[in-house]
This record gives sequence, C-alpha cells and structure tokens, in this order.
Amino acid sequence: MLKWINKLFSNTKTEEAKDSIKSVVHEPQKNNTKTVSNKFLIVGLGNIGAEYVNTRHNIGFKIVDFLAKKEGVNFETVKLGALAEYKFKGRTFLLLKPNTYMNLSGKAVHYWMEKEKIPVENILVITDDLNLSFGKIRIKPKGSDGGHNGLKSIHATLNTTDYTRFRFGISDEFKKGKQVDYVLGEWDEDEKTKLPERLELASEIIKSFGTAGLENTMTTFNGK
Repeated sequence: MLKWINKLFSNTKTEEAKDSIKSVVHEPQKNNTKTVSNKFLIVGLGNIGAEYVNTRHNIGFKIVDFLAKKEGVNFETVKLGALAEYKFKGRTFLLLKPNTYMNLSGKAVHYWMEKEKIPVENILVITDDLNLSFGKIRIKPKGSDGGHNGLKSIHATLNTTDYTRFRFGISDEFKKGKQVDYVLGEWDEDEKTKLPERLELASEIIKSFGTAGLENTMTTFNGK
C-alpha cells in the first residue's frame, strides 16, 4: 500500500514538473527584419547593332562592357539581353545590356529584376545625359526621366521612379535641330582620348554602389 501511494505521488510530481516546463516555453518570435539582398542589377542602357557601338547614346553598354572586360567575365546572350555575372566582396553584380532597343528597356529590367528577385533599391541604371558636360557624373536615388526614352520605359514598366540612376555626361555641343544626330553620333577625338579614364571611374562607382551603399557612393563620386 505504501509503495502504491509513493508511486502515485511520484507520478504527480513528474506531471507537475512537465507542466512547469511547458509553462516557460515561449512561442518563437516573428522576425520582422527586412531581408538584405547581396545581389545587384546593373543596367547599361544602349541600342544593339554595330552602328551604335561607339555612339554617345550607348555609354551604358560601354561602361558595363569595360567592367566585364576588366574583371574577366563574359556576357552571355539571355532572354531580352546579354548578361554577365561579376562577384566582388560577397556581392553579386549582374551586368545587363537589354537587347530591346532603348525605347523598351523597361521590359528587360523588369524581367531580370523579377527572375533574380532583386529589390528595386539594388538596381543601378546607367544612362547618357545631355545636361552634363562630357564625363561628368551624377548619381541620384530617383527622379524624372529627363526626356530619356530608356528611363521613360523603365518608369512605365516598374511603375516607380525610385531606383538609382547613374548619369554620364555627354554634353550638349550640337547645333539647333541636330540633337538626335549628336546623341547617336560617335565620340570626337578629344572625347575618345579622355574616355578610358572616365570608364575606369565608372567601374569604381558600380562596385561602390554594391559595397559602400548609395549615400557613400553619391558623396564620393557626384560631380567628378
């Protein structure tokens, strides 16, 4: 009889201990921290075709081509463009040259943004700018399209202007009514001489955008 009573109390204590353990178990807290992506989409705007290769309007293509060659990575033909992957300091840079022609650039940007799950804040669009002197740099987190057809397309497709654009100055040294000829014209001899140094600077800007962040990149490079 005593053995049975002792066993009963022993089982009761065990159950109480289990209940006590259960009472201090907490539900896991939800993690509300925003996911940080180490993948960046770098879009060089331009037109495909041999006749456009060395034109001012194709500076976006020329900059990503320069970085790819410098770092020894190759472009592959993919859906809606050509793509090269470059890794640096734990970041992955996807260098994109849309093959949609300038007016439909947004189609390629949207496709690769969605496919690679790249947030809009990790997109950098490189474009020419008539309002800046040759080689002058201006990086902005958002803004208007400034009349640029490539940016117009991206704005319309993404339905936002909140992506970073890297404007490369091509100056406005053209006669009245000759804007299209100037933009789609080739660099003059003086510009060709100065271009390599500006391309080197542009490649550093791309890497800084992915590693140092937008604000630091703007502080360091804007106006150079």
